[in-house]
Amino acid sequence: MKKILAFVSISLVLVIAACGGSDESKGDDENTTIKVGATSVPHAEILEEAKPLLKEKGITLEIEEYQDYVLPNDALADGDLDANYFQTTPYLEQTVKDTGYDLDYIDGIHIEPMGIYSKDITSLDNVKDGTEVILSNSVSDHPRVLALFEKAGLIKLDDSVKTNKATFDDIVENPKNLTFSPDYEAAILPELYNSEENTLVAINTNYAIQAGLDPMDDTLILEDEKSPYVNVVAVQAKDKDNEALNTLVDVLHSKEIQDFMLDKYDGAVVPVGGEK
Repeated sequence: MKKILAFVSISLVLVIAACGGSDESKGDDENTTIKVGATSVPHAEILEEAKPLLKEKGITLEIEEYQDYVLPNDALADGDLDANYFQTTPYLEQTVKDTGYDLDYIDGIHIEPMGIYSKDITSLDNVKDGTEVILSNSVSDHPRVLALFEKAGLIKLDDSVKTNKATFDDIVENPKNLTFSPDYEAAILPELYNSEENTLVAINTNYAIQAGLDPMDDTLILEDEKSPYVNVVAVQAKDKDNEALNTLVDVLHSKEIQDFMLDKYDGAVVPVGGEK
């Protein structure tokens, strides 16, 4: 009798457990959750706008905000994120080269034109001999900044070097004897803009917007929409064809999100790809 009762009890437990597991699996099938890392402005704001559109497609988007450019790729490589959205293709390529992370990207979403700012210098004609240029310690930003200064006629780069590979050693003409200081974290560049006198500061647009600067009005030099520095949705290489993550990219390419970028950022964030 005890054996029979024990068998019946175990059977009931298994039935109850099976019913519970079935309900949980059904819930998983109906909804997919993806976790995406992003810098606060504009990336996290854009993702927030995409949330309801993804919800309609059965995808719940969780956003993890970061204030720097290093941790989001570390977290992605460690599997703490499903994707991240904050960086340009050259920055991603440099990170892969430096770390060996097996990362890739699905597609480009927008361009944030790099700008050169100064609190005291109101015109390029007023740039004095020996002026300091402050920029980030991100190697991928250096050729980008040098290209801006060459386009503005303030320096000349070696013609034998591709612009996107240029380094400070490739400056062959520097009539104003500008000094380049690539020693700072990108996030503190707006603070240096406010504190350093008679300097030129190259600030990434996401940090400029966050600090209340208007790239369209406050810059002395600004990249145009042809910039090759496109912000991408990065993933682990094995997830490049992941359906939910590709749906995220499709939503970010949608007219609704592109219109949001254009309306909210007034030219400081330029969408690429997707619907016209």
